[in-house]
Amino acid sequence: MDHRPDLLTAVRELAPELAARAEEFERARELPADLLDRLRDAGCFRMFVPRSHGGYEVDLRTGMVVLETLARADGSTGWTVMIGAESPHLLAMLPRHRFDKLYAAGPDVVVAGGFAPQGRAELADGGFQVNGRWAFASGSRHADWIFGNCLVTADGQPIPGADGQPPETRSMLFPADRVTVVDTWHVLGLRGTGSHDVLVESAFCPAEESFDLFTGTPCVPGPGFVAPLVHFVLHLGAVAVGIAQGALDDMTALLDDGRQRLYARQPLADSPAFRVQLGRADLNVRAARSLLATLADELWTACAQDPERIAALHPTISASLPWVTEQAIAAVDTCYRAAGGGAARDSSPIQRRFRDIHTFAQHAAAAEGWLGNNGARLLGRPVALAY
Repeated sequence: MDHRPDLLTAVRELAPELAARAEEFERARELPADLLDRLRDAGCFRMFVPRSHGGYEVDLRTGMVVLETLARADGSTGWTVMIGAESPHLLAMLPRHRFDKLYAAGPDVVVAGGFAPQGRAELADGGFQVNGRWAFASGSRHADWIFGNCLVTADGQPIPGADGQPPETRSMLFPADRVTVVDTWHVLGLRGTGSHDVLVESAFCPAEESFDLFTGTPCVPGPGFVAPLVHFVLHLGAVAVGIAQGALDDMTALLDDGRQRLYARQPLADSPAFRVQLGRADLNVRAARSLLATLADELWTACAQDPERIAALHPTISASLPWVTEQAIAAVDTCYRAAGGGAARDSSPIQRRFRDIHTFAQHAAAAEGWLGNNGARLLGRPVALAY
């Protein structure tokens, strides 16, 4: 059964409420339980789960439309759903029998955690003894499971990687009730994502509940589980575009009242200079969306038909996110500047977009340095960094 139409209809119907409640989410610094239930019922957290395990197993493009739609209404909701919806990609790195067991009770399993190796996992009989504290664990308060990426150690010393590679890392998975969530999420933007620190102290993780985050082999078939971290880059891009489109929506709505800035000779909507700026911003967001869609189609085709081709797509896909983020920032900044003094108020939706996209831009995957991957590809030089 194709659940895409129902899923897309459900998130579009939720969008007006998300926009109306965005201030509430910010004050709470996380999404409320009633909304999480409705997002769950809509299928947001099962959209990438295999059909064999009760999920929708939607294609990459459909997932990106869902994420953009949610982020267009509220950036924190788009981000939170993105993190929760990616859970099966991570859990698929476990042995198949563990994956099956985790989804035995239903498809809406949510994982939170940290990608940076901010923990240590000491080799122990049958597994690892783990200590660590990981930042930016979005959705950690409502997660069912929490993971942390760790340096693997023996006798307290990091285990060297093979063939001169960096020391070995491995992610450790724990039931949420075995992890302490440390309330640290006091930030500029994306305030409603509940991206607190998570803490594990002297906890045992069985080997079968650990996984290789970056080079692991998925235990379930299907193009959605081939090169999942590359998919994640495009998910992020969809959220950035959604935030920017939301700012353009807010700006055009603001102009419906004939807004005229102090000392201006005419309403802003009648200003030729502003029309140029707004027109450019709209086209930049459209271009960013189109680039992501093209790359998503190329990646999906490669995952389904020619996985060996994925390596050739890495440089451009990893470079796409900082470029998309730049276009999103430019569009949001145009709206923020034009909105005048009212945009300085916390109650302004345009101010929220401004804070959200600038906070988004601090993500490691959106760093400008990734643009060099595409430059290296064009020059036929080795790519220094790749997902």
